[in-house]
Amino acid sequence: MASVTFRDCFLCVSALITFVFVFVTGADFVRFVSFRAIYHNLSGAAPPCRDSVPWSVALRDGVVLKAVAVDVFLLVLFSLQHSVLAWAPVKRVCQNVFGVLSRSVYCFSTAAALQMLMQWWHPVTSAPCLWSVHNAPWDIWFPLICFIVHFLCWAIICSILLIFDYPELMGIKQVYYGCLGLGDPLLLKSERAQRLFSHLRHPVCVELLTVLWLLPSLPLDRLVLAVFLSVYLALAHSLDAQDCVYLRRQLQSKLQIFSSPLEDSDTHKTQ
Repeated sequence: MASVTFRDCFLCVSALITFVFVFVTGADFVRFVSFRAIYHNLSGAAPPCRDSVPWSVALRDGVVLKAVAVDVFLLVLFSLQHSVLAWAPVKRVCQNVFGVLSRSVYCFSTAAALQMLMQWWHPVTSAPCLWSVHNAPWDIWFPLICFIVHFLCWAIICSILLIFDYPELMGIKQVYYGCLGLGDPLLLKSERAQRLFSHLRHPVCVELLTVLWLLPSLPLDRLVLAVFLSVYLALAHSLDAQDCVYLRRQLQSKLQIFSSPLEDSDTHKTQ
């Protein structure tokens, strides 16, 4: 049995710290993008905007323009971090510098950029909403519907991430395999799986788009967030026909695995 070295302990602790930080950031992002936006309507508080202000006045307001500029800057900063570190030449440099921790470093820096975005985000409260549900009974029912849909979307996102080899996505499996001398876990996957992962590392596009746009009220800053992330997701989404065929086959095989125990139990009951 191989002895555990200080280097192995350091790598494992670093990966676990990254995992915890990313998990906390993910929970903060759910609160930021979903439940905080719906809470105003569920609690009966006033929408975070001023519908009495005309757009012609709001778009000349220095406070509004400054808030939008800061929000756009934070979104650009996050997208640059998320895209530049995923660029092949930069990934090779990170691989040479950090080794098996390169994926953990990417996840940690992404979570840090997302924390900056959420902590320094400027809500626009001096401009009207793009839409806002005020009329009864929809002022009560529609926020509740949004809450349920958002909850289901996040549940689906978490389920997909677990199915999509979450430890490898977070960098934990790379460290574990590296300590055991097994190499890169992604290289042990099939060529079709490697091709799919190179095209789609975030299989949550539809659910995230639903969360971004389905709201009882849409302030200007939320419009900026929704438009920017929607465009970013559309540009990053590069699935082709071969990827869809592979996903369909994988789904069918998983459904067969889940259904086979039920069929076996029914067979034993009838015998």
